[in-house]
Amino acid sequence: MAAVPVLALLLLLLAAWDGPGAAGQKRKEMVLSEKVNQLMEWASKRSVIRMNGDKFRRLVKAPPRNYSVIVMFTALQPHRQCVVCKQADEEYQILANSWRYSSAFTNKIFFAMVDFDEGSDVFQMLNMNSAPTFINFPAKGKPKRGDTYELQVRGFAAEQLARWVADRTDVNIRVIRPPNYAGPLMLGLLLAVIGGLVYLRGSNLDFLYNKTGWALAALCFVLAMTSGQMWNHIRGPPYAHKNPHTGQVNYIHGSSQAQFVAETHIVLLFNGGVTLGMVLLHEAATSDMDVGKRKIMCIAGIGLVVLFFSWLLSVFRSKYHGYPYRYVWL
Repeated sequence: MAAVPVLALLLLLLAAWDGPGAAGQKRKEMVLSEKVNQLMEWASKRSVIRMNGDKFRRLVKAPPRNYSVIVMFTALQPHRQCVVCKQADEEYQILANSWRYSSAFTNKIFFAMVDFDEGSDVFQMLNMNSAPTFINFPAKGKPKRGDTYELQVRGFAAEQLARWVADRTDVNIRVIRPPNYAGPLMLGLLLAVIGGLVYLRGSNLDFLYNKTGWALAALCFVLAMTSGQMWNHIRGPPYAHKNPHTGQVNYIHGSSQAQFVAETHIVLLFNGGVTLGMVLLHEAATSDMDVGKRKIMCIAGIGLVVLFFSWLLSVFRSKYHGYPYRYVWL
């Protein structure tokens, strides 16, 4: 009979021991539920949730958390003069909207933004000194090295960001861009111009057989493609890079795996200079002009080829480190 009170006492002790743990777990679940509900409410109003320091620490850094948060750290205020930030923000909005309005949308992942002027303390906390920067804060644990997006290598196109998100979170987002009527409008304008010329010229269509015109059009297309314009269209790289410490602006990317938009313009100019020099040399050798003019054209052609090819090779050397050859003085 004495064993009964002892057993009851043990049960009471066990219940008292389990009580705080169960209460703590229940409290965590309540906090987590409140955080998810808050994020879902904000996401229903805006695909990219704007955060300050308090919101970031409470909803992204502090546990508990069973969702991932993709955060764009940026500086969009006009006085910051961050052109790349604005371009990256447009692509980021496209990605977030594609997820928010897809049929697969869940509370597994959220998209957020911290602007420097609204959350400078967050930048200091993360020792961050450049923008834009994309970081994935996973549902469990702290961000790893791969959770920081390689903007300089991949560019900021929404499609590239979506591939990175799928790799880090297993959430596949189909990017849906808003309709862009620029292409059809330009095609329609071109057809209208051609149609107008045909109508005005009547039966005289000799201009369509102008070799010089077609040659110039083909040359412009080749220069645009060889300079990397298609790569820019696909990857969406930044125009240039400004060092936040020194303020120095780099127009040439230091890696052979990436490039800036300004770099393609520079390469296009150099290729155009070399081409012009070769054209002058050809004209100097084949034209019927007097000898003096042909000599001037020859000297100008050689000068253009030497100068612009030297600059072109210097760009190549800056991207392929250790390349042993140079042309003339560069």
